[in-house]
Amino acid sequence: MPYALKSSGVGLGLLLLVLISVITDYSVNLIIIGGALSNTMTYQEMVRVAYGKPGYILITVMQAVYPFIAMVSYNVIIGDTLTKIIGRVGGDQVANTVLSDRNFTVFLATVAILIPLSLYKNIAKLTKTSLLSTGIICLILVSITIRAPVYAAQVVPSEYQWTFANSRIPQAIGIMAFAFMCQHNTYLCFHSLQRRSLERWALVVHLAVGFAMLASSLFGLIGFASFATGVQGDILENYCPRDDLINVSRLLFAVTIMLTYPMECFVVREVVENYFFQHPPPLWRHILLTTGIVALAYLVSMTTSCVSIVLEINGVLTAAPLAYILPPLCVMRLQNEPFFRMPNLPMLATAAFGIVVAVSGLIVVAMELAEGVRCSEGSEMPYCWGNSTRLARAYGSQSG
Repeated sequence: MPYALKSSGVGLGLLLLVLISVITDYSVNLIIIGGALSNTMTYQEMVRVAYGKPGYILITVMQAVYPFIAMVSYNVIIGDTLTKIIGRVGGDQVANTVLSDRNFTVFLATVAILIPLSLYKNIAKLTKTSLLSTGIICLILVSITIRAPVYAAQVVPSEYQWTFANSRIPQAIGIMAFAFMCQHNTYLCFHSLQRRSLERWALVVHLAVGFAMLASSLFGLIGFASFATGVQGDILENYCPRDDLINVSRLLFAVTIMLTYPMECFVVREVVENYFFQHPPPLWRHILLTTGIVALAYLVSMTTSCVSIVLEINGVLTAAPLAYILPPLCVMRLQNEPFFRMPNLPMLATAAFGIVVAVSGLIVVAMELAEGVRCSEGSEMPYCWGNSTRLARAYGSQSG
């Protein structure tokens, strides 16, 4: 989120955050309404009823690609965070060993934690881990707030750092769309509710999206205030390796990511099962498919260490169509009434927003890739090298 505010400008970024929150809330409820209109229980089936086999193939591909790329980005973040923690704890003794290698670290996390959690069959089993993740997010927010004045003092002031709007708006929207994207597991969550109803679901969505908007705004503002235009795609990459308060946050964040990871794997697995098999899997196929998905995500994540471009690509390629374009188009089609009528204006506006985001985002990302992706994520920041008295006091070291 701090990187998104850097891309769009702080003022415009916060407005976009509110807009995307409102549209997300609206579209998630549209999906459930579409399910009621089509008498279906999955996003895929709703699109099949609305647009036939071509729509079904499109939603299947997109609904599998989005969470899969999310799994890849989570692996990148796990590698960034855990290697710094291991380096801090082990010091020179692990500096040149396999334990300092990000690929090996992610492999260990995959085998020991990600695969076992992903093997659950029911998303309701993750209720307690999701609650734990939410609590951890609050603790991380407290830690970066404590450190904000210390690191802000290291940033060279710039007259452009607090501009209202910047030119990289499509990238910012792509990142925000990725962050708020939950439409792909809407039905999984809806069917995990006790005493399901549209009213109870709407309340859950309002509370969840409202909390996400508040947390995202705070992370964005505090992170940008700490590092301004030097902020990285993963904000924890901006902090020094010897800052032990942040190292605790890194560990907590890695735990959060590992607890969130299975939800994305659940979606990929369900989409593949629904498309190719369409009946409950035997245990051997469940284990084989889950392990294969997680292993493939691990292999792909080894090809990049730059999480920001991963989020941008996923946001514009899959999140925008899944979240903003398909839900309103499906509901309007299922109503069996003309598209262009007054009651449909909110849905038409939502679909138009998604199309603009997808097209402009694709153009900008293509230009970025053509120029060559450059990021310093995974590298120690220059202000951690010198003698900073404030940084030294902050994390109990004699050198910054």
